[in-house]
Amino acid sequence: MKYPPPHHQDNNQEHLIEVIKTYPLATVISVNNNEPLITHLPLIYRECDGKLIGHIDIYNPQTPLLKGNNIVTIIFSGPQCYISPSVYTTSQLPTWNYIKVHLKGTVKAIESKEALKQSLITMTEFLEAPDHKYVLDANNPRMEANLDYIKMFEITITDWEGKFKLSQDKKTADTQNAKAELIKRNQDSIKAFLDKVF
Repeated sequence: MKYPPPHHQDNNQEHLIEVIKTYPLATVISVNNNEPLITHLPLIYRECDGKLIGHIDIYNPQTPLLKGNNIVTIIFSGPQCYISPSVYTTSQLPTWNYIKVHLKGTVKAIESKEALKQSLITMTEFLEAPDHKYVLDANNPRMEANLDYIKMFEITITDWEGKFKLSQDKKTADTQNAKAELIKRNQDSIKAFLDKVF
């Protein structure tokens, strides 16, 4: 039996790019001496060449691994939630629905300070959309003061995998009910969670 089931895989690259753009906080995984190193940081998909662009603190233990085209694994996480059988029109078991994008790629450090500065401006512009209430000025003194402590890198994507587990194996009505539940649960749960932890 094939795993994961083909109906839980999404090979449409446009769908995967949409996940990356909508949920840009990535989990970046490197391996050094058989030890996994994991960092969470936003990555921006650059349309012109299909590369991922990011920035990392110079003191992060993953930073030295940016040299020499090391291979990294990247995970982008979309919405997810428990699906109760009560939402279905047919008899089912409990399950968990989620959207994930798994990528592999080669990472390369970009040493140019001007490229770093421009990419920080571009990333801010992307993340501020659609309202653009803040613009990172090229002459911002705080940005200038921090350029020596940030490394820019780009990732050339070599493997794409979309894991979209959304009750696709159920009847159409049940799939739609699961979709509605995913939307509702994600909207309802954020405030209750934050009130408990923050």
